[in-house]
Amino acid sequence: MRADATRNLERVLSAGARLIADDPSVSIAAIAAAAGVDRRTVYRRFASREELLAAVYQARYDAVEEVIESARLREAPVAVALHRYVEGIIAVNREWPVEKSRMLAEEAIRDRRRQLIDEVDLFLRRATDEGLLRSDLPPGWVSALLPPLMLHAAERLADLTAAQAADVVVDTLLRGVGAP
Repeated sequence: MRADATRNLERVLSAGARLIADDPSVSIAAIAAAAGVDRRTVYRRFASREELLAAVYQARYDAVEEVIESARLREAPVAVALHRYVEGIIAVNREWPVEKSRMLAEEAIRDRRRQLIDEVDLFLRRATDEGLLRSDLPPGWVSALLPPLMLHAAERLADLTAAQAADVVVDTLLRGVGAP
């Protein structure tokens, strides 16, 4: 793909993610306008609004996969990997603020998401085995708490960098919210 076509695609997907998060019924024309391209450019790449949505969801999960890979959840020291992962996911949540329940209706996305969740769950077991996380919690508890913490941090700590917001999430996860 030509460099300008790649840039246009990235702008369309990014604008699509933002606008769809605000209004799930947003038109392709509105997405094209926000991306600074003609709507025909969007239609040349995507035959339908559903194809565009699928591409936005795929781009989000591409970014999540990159975060998981760069966090080195299997190799890096667990505290380092946890912070890298949380920081990366906060950044993804900010860049790709799509409504996730619609994504889960897509079978290909569900399967891909399940693989990513399994990878993170494996890491969380490692973090527990190595003593970073408590071992007396119900199975799956940390796995259930972490995604909403990262989502809330992305949305409600917008004045903080992703790294600073990750500090808050990791501290909350490891120390809780009770007074010391």
